[in-house]
Amino acid sequence: MPELKLAIDAMGGDNGPSVVIEALINSLKQDTTTQFVVVGDEAILSSLFSQFELSDHPQVTLVHAEQVVEMTDKPGATMRQKPQSSMRVALDMHAHGEVDGVVSGGNTGALMAQAYFILKPIPGVLRPALMAALPNMTGGRSYLLDLGANPSCDSETLFQFGVMGSVAARVLESDKNVSVALLNMGEEELKGNDEVRNAAQLLGQSEHVNYIGFIEGNHLFSGRADVIVCDGFVGNIALKSCEGLATLIIDELKASLTSHWLYSWFFKFLQKRTKKSWQRLKPDHYNGASLIGLRGVVVKSHGSANATAFESAISHAIKEASHRLPEKIQDRVESVLLEQH
Repeated sequence: MPELKLAIDAMGGDNGPSVVIEALINSLKQDTTTQFVVVGDEAILSSLFSQFELSDHPQVTLVHAEQVVEMTDKPGATMRQKPQSSMRVALDMHAHGEVDGVVSGGNTGALMAQAYFILKPIPGVLRPALMAALPNMTGGRSYLLDLGANPSCDSETLFQFGVMGSVAARVLESDKNVSVALLNMGEEELKGNDEVRNAAQLLGQSEHVNYIGFIEGNHLFSGRADVIVCDGFVGNIALKSCEGLATLIIDELKASLTSHWLYSWFFKFLQKRTKKSWQRLKPDHYNGASLIGLRGVVVKSHGSANATAFESAISHAIKEASHRLPEKIQDRVESVLLEQH
């Protein structure tokens, strides 16, 4: 297999390039073959490269970009107003075949808009979707899409999300029997709006999807389905609600268990005994939403990600690129289109 090369937008995100560089250093300790192209302000990055002894590293290259897409920028305007942004330069490199994937923690709307117009959707794909992994009660992962790229979707689009998500989960989890469900307000066939019910019919009729029916929000983490499909409005609210609840529970536990020295000692003991479970549930390990349905690999990191979380996004992009995920999705979409005609 040819050597992989990944472009990293070092200027996106809330915490600055230092977090990206720290994540890169951690990735280099685990991966001795992937080439990394770090894109951003040369003056800032050169200083960090010198500080962390990356200037002469054989796996790392620095590419200058004189502009930065800010979190407050309007997504559509960034294409015209910031053609030399680190985000744009990284995506252009991917479009020209110079790299095999892109990771950015920058403005989500701008990344989606630019990736759509620069990389283009896979032929036959109606709309790309944002997909992320969730831990589940079986000890594995479930994949939720869409997470906000498409606030409203018709039944055909939801059906395609099921197809693409099924391929992605099969590739990322090495599982040939991926199950797909639609997120709905009930499990009964008559529940939900017309688009969801029509999507259920399309998924149920397809030979390319192992469709198991509707699931409700309280089963997102149950492991009942490997892929959970919904429109971007529902998915974004569901994911952020879960993140907010997780933060509340962790903060409340810490506050309660550290209020007295005896509780504090017990909390530290409990953490040691359940270290593996705590590590698996930490959001850092699931950072990185994939924009699937494009002719390329694009992974969006949380803007507020720390180095551990950004490293997770890098690892996710490497895995997708090494397994040639866009090509596999394209093959399946072509098969589905033939099936429908």
